Amino acid sequence: MNGGDKLSVHVLTGFLGAGKTSLLRRLLALPALGDTAVVINEFGEVGLDHLLLEAVDEDIVLLKSGCVCCTVRGDLKNALVTLMERRRSGEIPAFARIVVETTGIADPAPIVATLTADPMLRHHFRVGNIVTVVDVPNGLSNIDAYPESLRQVAAADRLVVSKADLADTEEIAALEAGLRAVNPTATLVALDEHAVPDPERLLADLHDETARPAEVARWLDAVASTRWRFHAHGTHDVNAHRDIRAFVLRNAQPLAWPRFALWLSMLLNRHGAAILRLKGLLALEGVEGPVVIQGVQHIVHAPLHLKAWPRGVPLTEIVVIARGLDPTLVQRSFEAFNRLRPAGDAAA
Repeated sequence: MNGGDKLSVHVLTGFLGAGKTSLLRRLLALPALGDTAVVINEFGEVGLDHLLLEAVDEDIVLLKSGCVCCTVRGDLKNALVTLMERRRSGEIPAFARIVVETTGIADPAPIVATLTADPMLRHHFRVGNIVTVVDVPNGLSNIDAYPESLRQVAAADRLVVSKADLADTEEIAALEAGLRAVNPTATLVALDEHAVPDPERLLADLHDETARPAEVARWLDAVASTRWRFHAHGTHDVNAHRDIRAFVLRNAQPLAWPRFALWLSMLLNRHGAAILRLKGLLALEGVEGPVVIQGVQHIVHAPLHLKAWPRGVPLTEIVVIARGLDPTLVQRSFEAFNRLRPAGDAAA
């Protein structure tokens, strides 16, 4: 089975009460997503969220009595494999994607690890987008108070701002600024109860070769539009939220893949708990086009290739979202270990 035959598994997450099930219900009502299988994880003895979808179909699976990120990862594997076997046998209609709705307290990283580390799952599935729902009334306070909420935001490819109809414009703007400070590369989508979600905007992922260039270009636009500088002590850093900071490692010299891979492995081994998200493009020796890398915490996805440089110029740019790491030290380590000339002001 090649990459094109694998099914994308999208992760829908968000803190308790953010509106995940409401968004899922509205997405499943769209004709374009009629061929979607769903796995719902609920924390508690009695699962209720699946009932809120109003139609409990045979391609909706409920995981309960535990959180999928820590206690029921084996159940997640069994659910995905069972869905695939029932699809293959014709017991259920063919589906084109799977959405896993997590509990409100789930950390997305272990779910990604389950999908990427298990040989059987890796053969059939690939990680799609992490879509995180954050509600306006409680989003900022949840990010500040609960590490789970912060990890959900940092890991996201898409951030959905929900319940915008319950807040004024200042509250919405404050939440959006806070979300961009934690994760500036995620697409931010504001929805209220009356808006129709755009499935392509939420679920088109890097594995879709037609969408891949636009997705990478969006990352780079986020890099270009934000003042990516390591701020002097005492100045306001728009790329930081408390001790969470987004920064870019950048250098124009081609990287030797074995050396870079070893450096990245050492970085994640030493600081994996602090690195919440990384994504970017690599210019590699002997490789004509750019190579896309992305990871969640200590888990790095298989690299993907692009046919052309989005800006026409080879340049390594890696966006890192980390907690408590000094960007200057990481940049120096990146340059020294990979034997690169300092990027100077462009990387500062």
